[in-house]
Amino acid sequence: MNKKQKKMLVRIGIAAILLLALPQVPAEGLARFALYMIPYLTIGYDILLKAAKGIKNRQIFDENFLMAVATVGAIALALYQKNGDYTEAIAVMLFYQIGEWFQSYAVGKSRRNISELMDIRPDYANVEQEGQLEQVDPDEVEIGTVIVVQPGEKVPIDGVVLEGASTLNTSALTGESLPRDIQAGDEIVSGCINMTGVLKVRTTREFGESTVSKILDLVENASSRKSRSENFISRFARVYTPAVCGAALALAVLPPLVRMAGMGLPADWGSWIYRALTFLVISCPCALVISIPLSFFAGIGGAGKAGILVKGSNYLETLSQTGIVVFDKTGTLTQGVFEVNGIHHSELENERLIEYAALAESASSHPISRSLQRAYGKEIDRGRVTDIREISGNGVTAKVDGVEVAAGNDKLMNRLGISCIPCHSAGTIIHMAIDGAYAGHIVISDVVKPHSEEAIRLLKKSGVRKTVMLTGDRKKAADQTAAQLGIDEVYSELLPADKVEQVEKLLAEKRGKEKLAFVGDGINDAPVLGRADIGIAMGAMGSDAAIEAADVVLMDDDPMQIAKAIRISRKCLGIVYQNIVFAIGIKLICLVLGALGIANMWLAIFADVGVMILAVLNAIRALFVKNL
Repeated sequence: MNKKQKKMLVRIGIAAILLLALPQVPAEGLARFALYMIPYLTIGYDILLKAAKGIKNRQIFDENFLMAVATVGAIALALYQKNGDYTEAIAVMLFYQIGEWFQSYAVGKSRRNISELMDIRPDYANVEQEGQLEQVDPDEVEIGTVIVVQPGEKVPIDGVVLEGASTLNTSALTGESLPRDIQAGDEIVSGCINMTGVLKVRTTREFGESTVSKILDLVENASSRKSRSENFISRFARVYTPAVCGAALALAVLPPLVRMAGMGLPADWGSWIYRALTFLVISCPCALVISIPLSFFAGIGGAGKAGILVKGSNYLETLSQTGIVVFDKTGTLTQGVFEVNGIHHSELENERLIEYAALAESASSHPISRSLQRAYGKEIDRGRVTDIREISGNGVTAKVDGVEVAAGNDKLMNRLGISCIPCHSAGTIIHMAIDGAYAGHIVISDVVKPHSEEAIRLLKKSGVRKTVMLTGDRKKAADQTAAQLGIDEVYSELLPADKVEQVEKLLAEKRGKEKLAFVGDGINDAPVLGRADIGIAMGAMGSDAAIEAADVVLMDDDPMQIAKAIRISRKCLGIVYQNIVFAIGIKLICLVLGALGIANMWLAIFADVGVMILAVLNAIRALFVKNL
């Protein structure tokens, strides 16, 4: 609770005590009026000042104006009737302020939850100078600087680990509580907490371009992008407030005039003015104006806590209507890391064939060559390899321990006049020949992410009508991955421009209000992310261009989070619609009762403050997404 909230709580307490105590004081006339003005001004002076400021700035019709007119009118009516009953006016202002305090506390709590979640901005970076560690502002650290991250410290800037091994707590970034092990050669992103060992890291980005800076920027700017529901409420309030003020004025004036002029009855001004004042209190649109933005704010905060960054409430609303999800393949559904998945028709032991292949390919930095070297698992002794010859588009030949080795595709085998056995598996096929004789082939393919199949199943369970995969891979490999994961449609051998064209066709197939989401991670996915109704980027390993173009960023690269993001958005929108229907429904009923004279000021208090409190409580539910 902040100072402002504590101060308001004291004012509420003082006003409530005085309101209970004053009926026991034997005072009449002006003395009674003066005594009752003490709790009224104690609890309502700021509302009166805001109403006056609104009138001065020609922004008259807001909740402060309604409260001021209703309560001052009730006091004036009590003076006119000389009944000394100022209790209702004070009670209206008191309960309104209780509702405002509750709303302020609820908003503050949700903001604190998000602030704690996003408490990842590092205060300093350790730079070693003359044998001593010096703490410097992360903004001052240049690319290529070696920084030291000690146990318990936040990683200040993205980089590559040069020395040391440790365990990282990445929960603030990804929402994942499981620690991540890291060692020399691994990439490390800012915002993680180093838990165990000392790390030396060479920075690869400036602080302003680092992961933590981008996350903070996304969170800070999310509230500026309003959803259609929020814009509707803003437009609604601008029309609704002057309309009810006009209706209240008509209710106070027209019936008495009709009674006098047309019916020959007493005007009964006091009764109709009381009804008009009650009508004004009931009409205050606080529940809508407060709870709808709060629902979206809480929804964005809950998503952030789960490692899903939504750039604005408009994107949260669009996400809830997702009916088609289109995936890039490499790095999205697959790990983007090539591995040896099979060895077929080998004349040698598998380990021996891999050893020959890894040594022959040792001079290449191609991903396929690296996958062979990883499969070999031992340090490469380049002294064992001679006469390396790389044949572009075919493969390599070399001598390993004096033995002629050829590793490449079927074109290389044909070039060497060696008959090879075709492979029916999907992936990259490395045919091997030893001393001019065919020795089998090695199958290398991208590895499907552990949760990809479950992610597709959950999307369909969440009501997504169609899943599509777009890839530049060959048709055979793409079809195999799509079949394995249960994807409805697959389009392969696509260039970036082809992906945009295909998304255009899919956008034309949408039904009703459904939206198309595209999920990608590479720099070539940026145009498609921008063209889709909602772009979702893999944030941990995704390219900067993809993250910038996307509307939603998944911080742990887990495709399971896509279905969770949709469920969070639908829960949030469900709460928004509940609040709209509930608030408007109760208001309309109470307005009719107030106009008919059935509802008094106490019912008006419930219709205003009670509905607001219930709507705010319902909005706060959007923060809780753990079990979705």
